[in-house]
Amino acid sequence: MPAWGAVSFEKEILPFLNKKCVDCHRAPYEENGRKKEPKAGLRLDASWAILKGSENGPVLTPGAPDKSAIYESVTLPKDDDAHMPPKGDDLTAEEIAVLKKWIEEGADFGGWIGSKDGMPADAQTATTKAVKPREHDLLFAALEKEVKPLSDDALAKAKTAGAQVAAVKVESPLVRVDFLTGVSKCDDAKVESILPLKENIVQLDLGRTIITDAALKSVAQLPRLLSLDLRQTKVTDAGLEALKGHKRLQTINLYGTEVTDAGIKHLAGIKTLKNVYLWQSKATKAGVKQLTAALPGVKVSFE
Repeated sequence: MPAWGAVSFEKEILPFLNKKCVDCHRAPYEENGRKKEPKAGLRLDASWAILKGSENGPVLTPGAPDKSAIYESVTLPKDDDAHMPPKGDDLTAEEIAVLKKWIEEGADFGGWIGSKDGMPADAQTATTKAVKPREHDLLFAALEKEVKPLSDDALAKAKTAGAQVAAVKVESPLVRVDFLTGVSKCDDAKVESILPLKENIVQLDLGRTIITDAALKSVAQLPRLLSLDLRQTKVTDAGLEALKGHKRLQTINLYGTEVTDAGIKHLAGIKTLKNVYLWQSKATKAGVKQLTAALPGVKVSFE
C-alpha cells in the first residue's frame, strides 16, 4: 500500500489486470494463423490505451469511478452481460476497492506506459497531462526536510530481521517497510526490530503477518507513519488503543480483522485519518456511522 494510502498503479492495479483482464484486452496478435483483436477495441496493456478507451468511448474518468466503465463493469452482477471479466476469476472485493480508490485519486499511472505497440506520438504527453497533482507530493516534500537518509547499518539490521525496505521515490529518505517475503515469520519482535528506522517510515505493511496487539505499541512510535496495513492479522480493539491520537496516520487497513465498533472509537481519536478499510471486520454500520460523524470527510470502505 503506497504512502498514506495513495495507490500505486504498477504495484497494486497492474498485477490483477494482467492476471484477469489483459489477455482479452491487449494489442492485436496472431494465434494459430488468425489475428486476434482486443475485445470491444479496449486495450488494458498500456496507460495511453486505457485513457483512449474502447470502441464505445472512454472507460476511465480520473476522479470519478461512477463515470468510469473500467470500474462499473467489475461491480455489475455476475449474470449481467456487461460484467467483467466474463470468464475466470472475478476481481476480489479488495481489488475492486483499490481500483476505485485509484480512480478517485486521479488515476495516476506513476510513469507506467506499458506496451508501445500502436502508441501515437503524442500519447505519452497526453498520459502525463491526464494525471492530476496529488496532495502527498507536497506532504513528502515537507517530511523529507525533517529526516536524514538511513544508514547502511540500520538498513542491514532491518533486512536481517526480514523486513523489506524501499524508498517511496528515488533519492527520498522516506521509506516503505513490509514483510511480504515472510509474513508467517513476522511477529511482534520483528516489528520492534524496525524501530531504528522509525523517523523515516511513512508506510508500513503488516498484512497477513502473525503480529498481535503488542506490535502496535511499536507502530505507535513511528512519528511520520501515514499508511498502515493490518489486513488479516490478529489485532483487536485493544491494540488500536495504542494508535489513538497518532498525529499523522492517514490510512489504515483492517480488512479481515476482529476489530469491532469499540476499536472504531479509538480510530476516532486519529484526527488525520482519511481512509479506513473495514471489509469483513466485526464493525457494524452503526460504528461506521459514528466514525464518519467524528471524522468528517473520512472515507470508510465497509461493504
